[in-house]
Amino acid sequence: MPYRRLPNTDQARLRALQTAIMLGQKRDPEELAFSAKSLNRLRAFYTNFETTLIHHKLARTQQEKSSNAYLETVRKARIYLSHFIQVLNFSIQRGDMKSSVREFYGFSDKKSPSLIMDSEVLEWGKKIIEGEHKRVNHGGNPLYNPSIALVKVKFDQFVDAYHFQKTLQSNTARWTTKVADLRKEADEIILDIWNEVEEHFSEFPDDLKRERAGEYGLTYVYRPMERMKNESHKINNNAYLS
Repeated sequence: MPYRRLPNTDQARLRALQTAIMLGQKRDPEELAFSAKSLNRLRAFYTNFETTLIHHKLARTQQEKSSNAYLETVRKARIYLSHFIQVLNFSIQRGDMKSSVREFYGFSDKKSPSLIMDSEVLEWGKKIIEGEHKRVNHGGNPLYNPSIALVKVKFDQFVDAYHFQKTLQSNTARWTTKVADLRKEADEIILDIWNEVEEHFSEFPDDLKRERAGEYGLTYVYRPMERMKNESHKINNNAYLS
């Protein structure tokens, strides 16, 4: 016997709820295979669930759409900061500057700061820009290729993109949480309605019961062995008829 399979995705849940909503609009309450109580609960819940799914999809789409541009902005900022640090270290290696100037930038050894994480780019970009200004104000010559002014342009672009991306991520996470909170109630409503529908048609023969229940969105799935038997049965019947 095929078994009933409840929706396991949000779109499948929405379709199941939509089917019940449409039947509730088309048919008189006395003709429905589920109760007026379930219909009222469904109507009160459906719009909120549908709207939340729409907002969640929009938030996720906006985040994904801006992701490539953000990654490019991060890459540029990381390159300019990395190259500036290299120029600084080369100047120290040549003896043009003392190694102690690294202290202006917040690091005191030959090892360059890590710029792997976006948060590290944010942290060290600010330190390096401020450090270069401090060094120059103490009589040092500005570094070039790249200049700190160009580094700052790329870093400021990154900062704006970083905070914007964080806002998009937070927005997506907020709607994701709302969907998760509503998902449990959606499953409860669908389960109650489907149980009532099956009970309503319980006196019908199995095939007819599943057919009528299918009009209410109920999904029945054959197990692999049952599917193979049905296909074999169809083949045999076709061979007999031919």
